[in-house]
Amino acid sequence: MYIKNIKRRASYGSNKDWKIYSRKEKSLTQSDLAEKLNVTDRTISKWENGICLPDVGTMPELCNILNIPINDLFSGEVVDMKNSTKKLEENLLEMTKLKEEKDKQLLQLEWIIGILGIIQWFLLIYISNIIIASDWIKVLLVVIGCVIFLIAMVFGLKIEQVAGYYECKECHNKYVPKYMSVFLAPHMGRTRYMKCPKCKKWSYHKKVLK
Repeated sequence: MYIKNIKRRASYGSNKDWKIYSRKEKSLTQSDLAEKLNVTDRTISKWENGICLPDVGTMPELCNILNIPINDLFSGEVVDMKNSTKKLEENLLEMTKLKEEKDKQLLQLEWIIGILGIIQWFLLIYISNIIIASDWIKVLLVVIGCVIFLIAMVFGLKIEQVAGYYECKECHNKYVPKYMSVFLAPHMGRTRYMKCPKCKKWSYHKKVLK
């Protein structure tokens, strides 16, 4: 069925036309496809207009619904079988670059969240010391500052966990650890003392993006 439709799909000139055709071929509106993938209509529109790409976790389900290979989805066109390996390598390289850029942005966001959390904490402590108010109000301000700071740290640590990888110092295995492993690990900046899931040795694992 897919081979039979290659010529029909190839007749559409732009990537946008091809993507829209792939959806309409299944008699799906943007709303229908959005509901199946648990996203918004606007997200589908962005995909079809080339503004952004689906998340990696969404791609297999999207390809299954549209009955197209991931290679074609990422390329935005039907890939000739003779060039499929080369095109796949190009797409994988492009996906790797996109992930690295996204991870960099996430780690920058971690710093912003951490700095803002610390600033508001000290600010509320300072305010509690200079205002003329009951002791319970001053204590409440300090508690609020602590709670916001802890929430910021939890979110910041979650970002650090999922962005990029940790590299084992012993075997150089790169992996994404569980949240609690990162949370409980002694650390120096983003370098954390953890057990490698591959070599099972304990060492300081450095955060890397590639």
